[in-house]
Amino acid sequence: MFKSFTTTLLLLLILKHGYAQQSPNYPKVTGYFSVLQPLTTYTDGNFASNFGNVYVIAFPFGVNLIKSDSFGISFEVAPAIRTEKNISKVNSVLFHPGAMFRFKHGFTFIGRMAFETGGRFGFTPVLNQVLKKGKDASLFVSVPFPVRFGNDLPASVSTGLQIGVSF
Repeated sequence: MFKSFTTTLLLLLILKHGYAQQSPNYPKVTGYFSVLQPLTTYTDGNFASNFGNVYVIAFPFGVNLIKSDSFGISFEVAPAIRTEKNISKVNSVLFHPGAMFRFKHGFTFIGRMAFETGGRFGFTPVLNQVLKKGKDASLFVSVPFPVRFGNDLPASVSTGLQIGVSF
C-alpha cells in the first residue's frame, strides 16, 4: 500500500512540474556549413576593403545545441584562406563559441567569443536570418561584426557576409 501511494505521489509531482511533458523537439543538435566573405575592416583610423591587394575568404562550420525556441549554444570553427601576391594559404583558424538568442521569424542574435590561431582574440556579434526553411535543411544569411585585439596590432572592427546551410 505504501509503495503504490509513493509511486502515485511521485507521478503526480512529475506531471505537476512538467517533467513528463517536455517538448520532444528539445534539446536538439544541428550542424551547418557556410562561406564568409569579409567586406571591410576599420583599424588604426583607416578603412580597408577585402578586395584590394589582399583577399580573404573563410569557411565556417559548426554544431548548435538548441535548448529551446529562444536559446542555444553554438560551437564554430572557421578556417580562413588569405591570398596575397598570388600566394594562397590558410591564414588562421578561428575558434568561435557563442550563445544563440533565437527570435520569431527565423531571426537569431549570436554573441560569440573569438580565438584566432594567428594570435588575435575578441568577440563577434552576429545577426542571423533563416531565408528558406526546409524539412531537412535551411538556407541562412548572417552579418558578423568581428572585434579583435592582441598580437601587437591595433584593435579592429570588421564586417562581412556569411551564407550557409544548416541541417
